[in-house]
Amino acid sequence: MRLNQIRVFLAVVDSGSIRAAARMLQVSPPAITKSVRQLEKELHVQLLKRTQHGVIMSPAGSALAARARVIQSELRKVEDDLAQLSAGGSMAFGVGPTGMLLVVPEAVAQFRQRYPDARIRIVEGRRPALLPLVRDETLDFALGLQEGGKLDPGIAFRPLFNHSEVVVARKGHPLANARSLAELVDAQWISSLPGSPPYDLLSRAFSSAGLPLPPATIECDSIPGMVALCARTNMVALMPRRMLATPLAREVLKEILVTERLPSIPHGIFTRADSPLTRMASTMARAVAAVARNARRELG
Repeated sequence: MRLNQIRVFLAVVDSGSIRAAARMLQVSPPAITKSVRQLEKELHVQLLKRTQHGVIMSPAGSALAARARVIQSELRKVEDDLAQLSAGGSMAFGVGPTGMLLVVPEAVAQFRQRYPDARIRIVEGRRPALLPLVRDETLDFALGLQEGGKLDPGIAFRPLFNHSEVVVARKGHPLANARSLAELVDAQWISSLPGSPPYDLLSRAFSSAGLPLPPATIECDSIPGMVALCARTNMVALMPRRMLATPLAREVLKEILVTERLPSIPHGIFTRADSPLTRMASTMARAVAAVARNARRELG
């Protein structure tokens, strides 16, 4: 099996046809067909099934594609490490909505001091969407919440700080002077964290206080969206404490000081357990950790 065969095979898989792969790689369709057939002959399996609409992977092809992407990603890391010696290169990481607003901007600024010409790709999303991309090395690492549950054995987690929530509402809200969750049971609630009862933070907060879950709840993945909803309605929300200090929220929202202790979730970095980061990705991960460490007191 040669590296060019892997490159050709993945091009066919990603493009969906021999002709499209040929255009992508700027070679002839017969050359693509010959490379795939040689690979199938060497491995003694059928990798692709030809249909009138293109090609699809066989079970053996799917298994090879998963491994081939890792091989391709490792080669990219080698290329990046070599490119970084001459100040070029690229890296990619994922981040949840909270980390995007509170940690990433300063971390990227620090990173730029070391690699001013590097190409950076940032993918915002939740843990379920990001971890598969870390697993197949589309992303170098992800910054997000460890919400519980068993991690894929191929993924390692390094905690950085606890994601501490507070109750917030618009300034002038009729329930702004409430001092307990019991006074807020009938309010319309927004939760920023994923999960369904009884595993999400909102359910955990009310359950710990011996209270029923509020009947009117909304789950919103967007922190700016949450701020806008709270600012323009009488909804209340669970939101990271540090968010109230940002320009996005401080002019329109205020904390409702309930006496109950609200649950928190570890926030940290997810990486592949069996593959070291490139020099560039390691520099970014250290910058993220440094920003989180410096802000830990505020974030908590």
